[in-house]
Amino acid sequence: MTTTTPRRPRRAGPLLRACGTRLRLAPRALAGWPPARWAIALGSAVGCALLIGLPTAVVPNPVFGREIPPEPWSYPVLAASALLAGLLLATYVRTGTRTGRAGGTGRTGRAGGTGRTGRTGERAAGVSRLGSVGGVLSFLAVGCPVCNKLVLLALGTSGALSVWAPLQPALAAASLALLAVATVQRLAGEVACPADGVGAAVAAR
Repeated sequence: MTTTTPRRPRRAGPLLRACGTRLRLAPRALAGWPPARWAIALGSAVGCALLIGLPTAVVPNPVFGREIPPEPWSYPVLAASALLAGLLLATYVRTGTRTGRAGGTGRTGRAGGTGRTGRTGERAAGVSRLGSVGGVLSFLAVGCPVCNKLVLLALGTSGALSVWAPLQPALAAASLALLAVATVQRLAGEVACPADGVGAAVAAR
């Protein structure tokens, strides 16, 4: 007589649950931002818009030009990329005093705190890479397809128009997705693992 081993129930989307948790925590972090951090985010957003928009001539200027006018979607992509990048950069600027627990040791003062700090550092580095890649993809997405010398060397003018240009909307979507993921993770981390006065104040609510 053969017996069948009952199947274990599948885990109900742990990744989706984690994403949902981060999406719920991110607005809480924004709600706790002081005016100084919002000013930093605004200034960073304007700086990123100029950093991407001027060389690509999406923002008209007398220094840089382009042979093919920007696509209509380039403007909202530039605005959204700059907004997300501004919020992301602002999360790296501390506007409060560092808070700790039990005599200021905080999380690192607990047993095993070194390992936790190492994992946190690795995650932070990964988020930084996501943001960096997202910014580069945004630059490539809104740029003139025949003004990119690397593309011209690899594909030629006809290839830049027939191959590279149709890929640029996909690059734009990827850049916004990466910037959004990085921003949400950073904001959620301020509430889940507060490291400064802003995050600690929000987490205490």
